[in-house]
Amino acid sequence: MHADTIETEGHSFFDPLWPVLYEDNHLLSLYKPSGLLVQGDRTGDTCLLDLGKRWLKERYQKPGRVFLGMVHRLDRPAAGVILFARTSKAAGRLSRQFRERTVEKQYLAVVEGTLPGESGRVIDHIERRDRVSRVVPASTATSQEARLRYRVLRTDHEKSLLQIFLETGRRHQIRIQLAHLGHPILGDLRYGADHPLPGRSIALLAHELRVAHPTRGERLVLTCPIPQGWPFPDLDTSDGRRPPWDWRAFESVISVTDG
Repeated sequence: MHADTIETEGHSFFDPLWPVLYEDNHLLSLYKPSGLLVQGDRTGDTCLLDLGKRWLKERYQKPGRVFLGMVHRLDRPAAGVILFARTSKAAGRLSRQFRERTVEKQYLAVVEGTLPGESGRVIDHIERRDRVSRVVPASTATSQEARLRYRVLRTDHEKSLLQIFLETGRRHQIRIQLAHLGHPILGDLRYGADHPLPGRSIALLAHELRVAHPTRGERLVLTCPIPQGWPFPDLDTSDGRRPPWDWRAFESVISVTDG
């Protein structure tokens, strides 16, 4: 345990295999399975934000509406750690950390092919036109600089496991930059992957988030377990306590809760 890590006793979130990664009076951090929205959209599908409010309401028998503030996002087909704010003060302070890029984000991704070398740093300019984002050769009036670093952790049969550190937070940044390198994330058909994965998942996991606690100031390290079914052989163990990768494994539990 690092000196800057706040150790917490874990709880489960509706299901024994769905972990609450951190909880106190100001914060709630949850595991997001692939296929589940973080925030509701026009589809009307279930989202983690609403489930979090429901869980808090039931757990603490709160009357009326429950406040839960969203301070960052994660793509629907990806999985990993999500942090919510339980107070408006915490929401404001966390949002400032994300804006000022003092939050450290670390991801795992399984990509197609084998990358040269053991590590690298990628700097691109990403431009969005007609609802499509792409890398452009040089900076333009409407492009944004995107930076990330990666380490090759392992390779296996023409696929590689990468550890990725985001330096900027652009929409679909990891997906776009890895695809531009010629190594799209497994299952990411939108950005050039060869084959789909079950449930239209992509092999991208928000593995670790480091933020300053909004009231106490300590560095909080939130780590997501490697889910069951993760598409890399050495990491897909038989540990039955790991959460399922796919949201569909939890849907029946949620429908029972709704009923």
